[in-house]
Amino acid sequence: MLTITDLSLQRGGVWLLQAVSLTVQPGQRVAIVGANGAGKSSLFQLLLGQLTPEQGSVALPGGCRIAHMAQEVKASDRSARDFVLDGDLDLRRMEAELADAEARGDDHAQARIHGELDIHEAWSASRRAETLLRGLGFSDYDIGRPVSAFSGGWRIRLNLAQALMRPSDLLLLDEPTNHLDLDACLWLENWLRRYPGTLLFISHDRDFMDRGATHLVHFDQQKLELYTGNYTAFEGQRSERLAQQQAGFERQQARIAEIQRFIDRFKAKATKARQAQSRVKALERMERIAPAHIDSPFSFEFPLSEKVSNPLLSIRNGQAGHGTAPILTGINLTLLPGSRIGLLGPNGAGKSTLMDGLRGEKTLLAGDRTCGEHLAIGYFAQHQLESLDLDASPFLHLQRLSPKASEQSIRNFLGGFDFHGDEALSAIRSFSGGEKARVALAIIAWQRPNLLLLDEPTNHLDLEMRQALTMALQNFEGAIVVVSHDRHLLRNTVDEFWLVNDGRVQEYEGDLEDYERWLADRRKDDTEAPRNNQVTSNGVPAEASAGEGVGESADDRKARKRAEAALRQKLSPYRKRQTGLEKEMDGLQQTLQTLEADLANPALYDADGQARLKELLGKQAEAKSRMEDIEAEWLEVSETVESLEAELAG
Repeated sequence: MLTITDLSLQRGGVWLLQAVSLTVQPGQRVAIVGANGAGKSSLFQLLLGQLTPEQGSVALPGGCRIAHMAQEVKASDRSARDFVLDGDLDLRRMEAELADAEARGDDHAQARIHGELDIHEAWSASRRAETLLRGLGFSDYDIGRPVSAFSGGWRIRLNLAQALMRPSDLLLLDEPTNHLDLDACLWLENWLRRYPGTLLFISHDRDFMDRGATHLVHFDQQKLELYTGNYTAFEGQRSERLAQQQAGFERQQARIAEIQRFIDRFKAKATKARQAQSRVKALERMERIAPAHIDSPFSFEFPLSEKVSNPLLSIRNGQAGHGTAPILTGINLTLLPGSRIGLLGPNGAGKSTLMDGLRGEKTLLAGDRTCGEHLAIGYFAQHQLESLDLDASPFLHLQRLSPKASEQSIRNFLGGFDFHGDEALSAIRSFSGGEKARVALAIIAWQRPNLLLLDEPTNHLDLEMRQALTMALQNFEGAIVVVSHDRHLLRNTVDEFWLVNDGRVQEYEGDLEDYERWLADRRKDDTEAPRNNQVTSNGVPAEASAGEGVGESADDRKARKRAEAALRQKLSPYRKRQTGLEKEMDGLQQTLQTLEADLANPALYDADGQARLKELLGKQAEAKSRMEDIEAEWLEVSETVESLEAELAG
């Protein structure tokens, strides 16, 4: 499938790869790991023809279709649905050809193109695009919104959906989970397991790799090492190579001892026997993998504040939301020193809203929030990175917090986050997302909090930094509340889970595996397997080829083809009308939602607002009437489409 031979590659005068060879077989799912800057993304650029190697070659089969996940997307007025559909280049090409044939009145060309569209299953394209969007966390309302209405992280999700929409033989994904929540990660894992092509993906999420990879390629010292198995298998194999290093072995034992002390505290909670057993398994795993991290550049902790209140924080009869509309009600919780909470819940259920409420932000609309006298909160969220002073260095950020601290103490502290020498004094404007995240975590740790509120702290962090963060959180003596899609971090740092769902916050008795099953039970319309439109040697789609009758004569086959073409031509205007009606219903639905929001304004019901109220009610009645007429026509057209499709299928 993919053959790399004697390849050497450099960027900016730095050698990334030297004389490497690699073969990836069809159908393999290959995770790509290595230090930041090792060349992982450059390898993808090479496969996409955007880079030229200094020597060697990259070979792919003729006609190999590549889909890749872009890292940026420009603002546009195209809807999320249309943006995702744009990923299917063949579909858009055939639609353009059909429009041209219709404009020319070429009936023969129209019939031929309709046949191609049917083979391509164009009739289900919109539904497949919407399934991808819902799986990645977009609401039904979001599907019709313009790309320009979404933030950067959600646009990355749109890029991912577009890549998944494109029929392909080779799929390249660069950090696909970076901007996903746990629910979307689990959905993506299931989708990729059904993907019929070859998958190469860059990731720092060990659980995602464990469940999605059949092989692993490690960038190490300008070489590519291919391992069979998932990330855990890779760590085990690599640890064997490193086990002879005595210094590393001693460090491994020290880490295991730290984890064991944590487990001893954890097992003392009789009500948490199930989580205790899970943590014991984590220790068994850590004993095997620790040597693979002996060369980690990170070593830090979260020092606890000198004074700690008990309880740290409590909320009684709370309501949380935005504006005047509560998302969560009946919030009753208490955080004690040593509380270690993981928040679970579907996208949009209110996890980040609850985190803001815990911080005392305006999202806490009602209720009593009581803080301990010595409460010191350390808060991390991705949007905080935007508030960093881009012209200041990591050193200056800490010095501003503690002007009397010695230069050496600040430098030593930053060294644990791998900011050494000139880098500690460099303006962070040019830093990567991962480096900025490390600065933000260093600022939190420097202030010695006793309550950590962490909202997706592992985004942009590489594997080694995630490992170091996990260790630091394990040894933190204060309280932790964390939202994360990194299941390894959750398993190894929290004692209990709270479920945020249906407007409530309550203790969740299960573990992450139970939560995944719970999600699967409530998830709908996401079981359709991905397509890659594979064809046989004669150019006929494999599915169509397999379905043709055995022993069918040439004349019978021609007659059947003519009849099918006639049916498709008859079906085409009904499908077109069906699509038009659906778009009109979507538009009316958005109009009705806007009108309902306008009608919720209390000022309309004063004497001065009566005229405007009457106008809005009239528009609402008109829109509802139009919606009823369109729905009735849509039902009639849909019945005709279903009847013709059944006839065509028969």
